[in-house]
Amino acid sequence: MDSKHCTSITLVIGGARSGKSSYAETLATTIDGNRVYMATAEPFDDEMRLRIARHQKAREGLFSRTVEEPLDLAAALARVGTGANVVLIDCMTVWVGNLLHHFGLLDSYAHIDTFLAALENPPTRIVIVTNEVGQGIVPGDPMSRHFRDHAGWLNQSLAKIADTVVWMVAGIPVTIKGEVRS
Repeated sequence: MDSKHCTSITLVIGGARSGKSSYAETLATTIDGNRVYMATAEPFDDEMRLRIARHQKAREGLFSRTVEEPLDLAAALARVGTGANVVLIDCMTVWVGNLLHHFGLLDSYAHIDTFLAALENPPTRIVIVTNEVGQGIVPGDPMSRHFRDHAGWLNQSLAKIADTVVWMVAGIPVTIKGEVRS
């Protein structure tokens, strides 16, 4: 893919507090034009409401608009993608948690399959943020193991589709696939 190609996908992956979101935002804001931030978090409690408010405040003025979409990322991407120069989606593991919360422990999730299919022919440049969940201990309960498995499988699928994969370690971006383009 040449540097003028406008439909590349960059996956930014790392552990908690590794600098994923900040790096992804910096990467997305190097792209001129209509920048869309797609947020997956739902304010289930007071602490999450405060987190969401802090994130919103921190990115004021950086993006043309924010789309709050906790479930149907494929439909949201179709709505905003063709009019955007870049869409930043933050974050996949929060999204998987939403799917488990709303639909329970399923063998597969149609929302994930539909989203992955949409990424096969992306409408614009996309930057995706996700947590690496496979480097910790084996979770002690079925729901946590289910979450870890589905998040891990989603991350593998995203990394396969992505043109570029950046691993964040202690705030340092390490490109493990492709090359970072602005």
